[in-house]
Amino acid sequence: MSMHVSLRKHMTSGERQFALDIDFTSDSRRIALFGQSGAGKSLTLRAIAGLLAPDSGRIVLNGRTLFDSEAGIDIRPQERRVAYLFQDYALFPHLTVSQNIAFGLAHGWRNPGRRARHARADRWIDAFGLREIVGQYPSQISGGQKQRVALARALVAQPDVVLLDEPFSALDPPLRTRMRNELRALQSSLDVPMVVISHDPEDVEILADQVFEVRDGRILAGGYVAPARAATQPAGTEIA
Repeated sequence: MSMHVSLRKHMTSGERQFALDIDFTSDSRRIALFGQSGAGKSLTLRAIAGLLAPDSGRIVLNGRTLFDSEAGIDIRPQERRVAYLFQDYALFPHLTVSQNIAFGLAHGWRNPGRRARHARADRWIDAFGLREIVGQYPSQISGGQKQRVALARALVAQPDVVLLDEPFSALDPPLRTRMRNELRALQSSLDVPMVVISHDPEDVEILADQVFEVRDGRILAGGYVAPARAATQPAGTEIA
């Protein structure tokens, strides 16, 4: 995967002003944006997904321009081939696991029907070991199962990259550790490019090959390879 993100966005809320000025390039298939809450990580992810319009800049994924303010290019979110996983997974409570995963493959508010079968959905249902719970609703399954359902739904759309927004922030430590390891195993088996944002150094160490630290709306000098992926690391680039 190749990704180039250069964007600027100025925001005002009451008396608070925030300037997002992000610029990074990576060829890694596992990228992390690391930093404390309010640093600008989620805003960056939303801009990549097309959910936030930058004031200026350029976003290029695998040689395909998603946004270019000078050229007047702004690809709609539905056409970017980018899957965005929200912190709470955003599963539809009125749809079963099977319907959630196949959502978007058919039209209608209950798309697809409860008994409908789709080969693309079945592929990920089996890959994630969800066959036994396909008829259950989100309120009836565990946190780990919800994450796998959300990932399966994202992958059904055949995206070029999956964006994960603080995927473990609401979990207690034991569950966080288990689900972090499970996601890492999924990364290895699926080999799907992912960008994850987190304020937790352990998330970064386990889930990323290349890390960019975000602070006050900017990327600190240079991305670096996560310690768990390399024997050596450039001086002065430890996680702060």
